[in-house]
Amino acid sequence: MCLIAALAAVATVCGSAMARPARAGQDIEQSEVEFRSGDVTLHGTVTAPAGTARQRRPGIVLVHGSGPETRAKYRAEAEAMTRAGFVVLSYDKRTAGYSLTQRSYAQLADDALAGVRVLHTRADVDPGKVGLWGFSEGGWVAPLAASRSAQVSYVVLVGASGVSPARQSAWSAENRLRHEGVSGSLLRTVSATGTRFLSDAGLLAEADYDPLPALRRLRQPVLALWGDDQQSPPAESAVMIENALRSGGDTDVTVRFFPHADHKLHASTDGFQRGEQLVPGYVDTMASWVAGHGHGTDDALPHQARQSHAPASLPAYGTCAVQSAAFVLMVVSFAAYLVGDLVRRLRGRPGALGAGRAPRWLAATGLATLLGFLGYFGFVAMTLNAGPMLGNRPVFWLGLHLLTAGTALMAVATAVGWWRARASVSRRTIVRLGLLGLTSALFIPWAMFWGLATL
Repeated sequence: MCLIAALAAVATVCGSAMARPARAGQDIEQSEVEFRSGDVTLHGTVTAPAGTARQRRPGIVLVHGSGPETRAKYRAEAEAMTRAGFVVLSYDKRTAGYSLTQRSYAQLADDALAGVRVLHTRADVDPGKVGLWGFSEGGWVAPLAASRSAQVSYVVLVGASGVSPARQSAWSAENRLRHEGVSGSLLRTVSATGTRFLSDAGLLAEADYDPLPALRRLRQPVLALWGDDQQSPPAESAVMIENALRSGGDTDVTVRFFPHADHKLHASTDGFQRGEQLVPGYVDTMASWVAGHGHGTDDALPHQARQSHAPASLPAYGTCAVQSAAFVLMVVSFAAYLVGDLVRRLRGRPGALGAGRAPRWLAATGLATLLGFLGYFGFVAMTLNAGPMLGNRPVFWLGLHLLTAGTALMAVATAVGWWRARASVSRRTIVRLGLLGLTSALFIPWAMFWGLATL
């Protein structure tokens, strides 16, 4: 791509929008643009059919999925839509105000509308046909933006979810783990308990956002598309989104499903593995729909193996504050006992129960379980990869179960040993063992809450 270092156009969009033309190929032209949204400058690319500056075409703004998305991730979509006759704006998602712990769909909607205003200034765009394309998280953002502006003429949703981010995240996580062959308590720990805990910890921003009110306010035509979606529940979402749109009146709604396609409508054999190519017919369907706006649901609902469920509210003892405090207390207690035991042995003093090793093993297995769980849960939650499998159970998860069982057995052995030697131990030893016993009593319900007591 050869960038032409010349200023081609200047337009005022929430301050200003500047474009530098660049040629992408014989049939496509690209222009780099900058535009303002509030106090943030966004950078994007307008992709248009080459040599058609005097011909007005439909315009469309691409609204990202979740994460720090850049326009480069949407190049295939932008070029395919351009070849189908659209003028396409793709842009880098804001970094200010958007992170794992902080995001606002209202703010992202403002960014999308700033992009709409960019296309409205172009001579090659039909101002009566400027729309929004929202993928995944953009399926929550695009309807919210469109409900706020008459400049948006239509909305295309790809892999949109009719449920909240927390509910969608739990459903998606369980799908991925089941696809790997995982069954048992890890599914519940990661999908239901884990999702709600991360939300309570502030690590799943906008977790309980309800997409239906914005959909009910929409009056623009909507085209909703899904593949063999394993990230947003397709059958549920199609029904919920269509019902919400129709509840507002005579909103034009068309729903289509594409087999052998993934969440982003790239070719896929199982809905998980993403191919390089867009699924055949997807962009052509968009182009013909924008040209004539079809009516009604064209396809039967796809098979959805499991219904999604909103993760239950955490009990008082399961909140982030309580669980974090308990975790730190147990780690400190187990580690302190091990350090103290090591110091006593280096000084030639006997253990807490004379030659008894149960307290030492209790502290060691308890500490290993806690730290092992923290690392493994974090890894699975971030990657949705359970690691090596033994049958339908992850090897590391089985290892944590064995450590949990060992900790429980050592707690019993410690209690029995203390009872037998209670008359011969010092008051200091009684205090140390008492603290260790309280930590063990805390450890058991903690392990049950996180699924470490059941396979």
